[in-house]
Amino acid sequence: MKMQNINKPNINEKEYETQLEKWFKGLSSITDSEIGITRLAFTDADWQARAYIKTIMESLNLEIREDAFGNIFGRYTPMGMDEYIPAILIGSHIDSVPQGGNYDGVVGVLTGLAIIKFFKDLENQISSDYKQSLLQNPLEVVIFANEEGSRFGAATLGSRAIIGELANSELDRLIDKQGLSLRTALITRNLKPNNIDTGNILYKNPIKAFLEVHIEQGRVLEEKNYNLGIVTGIAAPARFKVTLYGNSDHSGATPMHMRRDTLCAAAELILSLEEYAKEVSHTDEPVVGTIGVINVKPGAMNVIPGETELGLDIRSISEVARTKIVTHVKEKLEELSKKRNISYTIDEITSENPISLSGNIIQTLSKACENLNYEYIKMPSGAGHDAMNIAKLAPTGMLFIPCKNGISHNALESAKLSDITRAISVIIETIHLL
Repeated sequence: MKMQNINKPNINEKEYETQLEKWFKGLSSITDSEIGITRLAFTDADWQARAYIKTIMESLNLEIREDAFGNIFGRYTPMGMDEYIPAILIGSHIDSVPQGGNYDGVVGVLTGLAIIKFFKDLENQISSDYKQSLLQNPLEVVIFANEEGSRFGAATLGSRAIIGELANSELDRLIDKQGLSLRTALITRNLKPNNIDTGNILYKNPIKAFLEVHIEQGRVLEEKNYNLGIVTGIAAPARFKVTLYGNSDHSGATPMHMRRDTLCAAAELILSLEEYAKEVSHTDEPVVGTIGVINVKPGAMNVIPGETELGLDIRSISEVARTKIVTHVKEKLEELSKKRNISYTIDEITSENPISLSGNIIQTLSKACENLNYEYIKMPSGAGHDAMNIAKLAPTGMLFIPCKNGISHNALESAKLSDITRAISVIIETIHLL
């Protein structure tokens, strides 16, 4: 990995690619599915993967601890450094969606381990005086529990627990498909759900910074031919369940002008959402709107759809832009109800606040890329990440690398080792600058 300052030792890039490849392969073998990676939160596969990461932490002689919700921390405090100095945290998650990939989240954890390995390797190469000037803060790799919402229907729960925003009551409300509550799942793993409100007491001093490397999960970097993206903000979703009510009449005996067809109304709403989101994205901050769920009743070929339920997801890093889309949807629903003689309900499922990441960390990541002569772009994240929660606790930055064809949450998910090692170089340089 290239280090512009000649006083900084270089590391063997190929050696680190070989090490990363071994770690990725080790994790890829831990899955509950024959296709892709299935490691749902708090399942046996998840626990085996966590054990695998702990063995790596042990090989690096890290101080390992686990909080009440199951978040794992591996801390490296250089010799002679005060252990209470605020740490720089690096990490992500290793739980997955069903039949997902082996890079989502995993990249952030393994880059953190590789970065600590880099600094520990220096212990055998340089004097103690230079070592002290090279690293001024402890480093800590964090594995957040239950980042994906696949099992219990709610995402980034581990990071929410750390910042004290996971209510104890949610542990009973969140149920998996087998009827098991999140509280029971935690107890089964010998965790302490009654103590989650005190998760953030693990830090007696403020965190200096949190850094997360992640695959983009989209095609922007690949199509613009960039290997690095510095994230400016994380879009938060506003999600709604929209239900349209009409009449379920005979498809052959009901004339077209007498129909109250809710699926046709839904089609108009879907296309209107698409067009308006494109319009707003051209004039304001990027915003996306998706209707990804359609349930039609009674669902028979010879019956007019009398009830249609839609799942609506609207995201932006701009609260203003997102609100414009929500307002448009509500106005369009009112228009369709009169035009088509139908009724409707719209129920808010969730409405989270978009997060702007630390301007200082964005500037520092940019400077690191420039010092290393790496090209980059600044970009928003349309997907949610644990970083959006930790940003409420500490200065936070995210670095994106491309994933092949923009594919993620899929067995075909793939990233280049050369892109991952490039990101490691940027984070190392960022640590120096911090």
